[in-house]
Amino acid sequence: MTPADKAKIFLEALPYVQRFRDACFVVKYGGAAMDDTELVRHTLRDVVLLEAVGIHVVLIHGGGPAIGRALKEAGISSSFVDGLRITDAATLRVIERVLSGEVGPAIVEILEGLGGRAQQVLGQGVFEVKPLAATASLAGKGSLGFVGEPTSIDGQAIQALLAERVIPVVSPIGRGEDGQLYNINADIAAGCLAGALRAEKLVYLTDVNGVLRDPQDPKSTISVLTPKDVSVLQDRGVLQGGMLPKVQSALSALRAGVGKVHLLDGRIPHALLLEVFTDSGVGTELVL
Repeated sequence: MTPADKAKIFLEALPYVQRFRDACFVVKYGGAAMDDTELVRHTLRDVVLLEAVGIHVVLIHGGGPAIGRALKEAGISSSFVDGLRITDAATLRVIERVLSGEVGPAIVEILEGLGGRAQQVLGQGVFEVKPLAATASLAGKGSLGFVGEPTSIDGQAIQALLAERVIPVVSPIGRGEDGQLYNINADIAAGCLAGALRAEKLVYLTDVNGVLRDPQDPKSTISVLTPKDVSVLQDRGVLQGGMLPKVQSALSALRAGVGKVHLLDGRIPHALLLEVFTDSGVGTELVL
């Protein structure tokens, strides 16, 4: 690549840098993409770059692979319904320990090692929740246990950090009115948080290349998805498992005032930068 080619890349990014300066982006990072140490560093370096050019970034993390390993070590089996982990008391203790004591601090350490300023924000100080109602798929099979859905969000701590140019790193744990902790699906938590912050963008970085028209064909990514499209894909059984809470929370976020929602494959190097700063973009964009 010649110096002129490098200059063209910067010039293509310029209007996006100008447009999004001082905007708020909520980035949800999770899935198998978090299991590759080098890829995690590349992704978090992209987050630091976004903050460096004046974009306020809130990072809310999952921790599925790390939680799965910890549960296995503890001899606790995992069950999912429509992408939601059934959470009993023992499972909740492991989830809270891994998210708040391991994954969150590790992300903060990497961000700061890359020159950013970051601080962990425990979700139980942000999300007030109620027990999530059982899904139709769970009918007659029990309950989801300690799985919550946000009813209100206290964003003061996050706003204060953003004002100081610090990247908040938020865990998807909530607290009920009775003080009980609840596991929140990270996709749902991210959508609710983005809506409360009126974020310009909500970006899901995961291990799937957006929404696929054919789940068996990784090249069948749908570039733009509307609520009508979502309904059709659900009826056809295309949207299922972990993609369901992503898409449903994305639409809720848009209705709450979020500018745009993007579903990107976090395994693609610099997917976040390609989506934000180039004309073509990658993954799936959801619009109303």
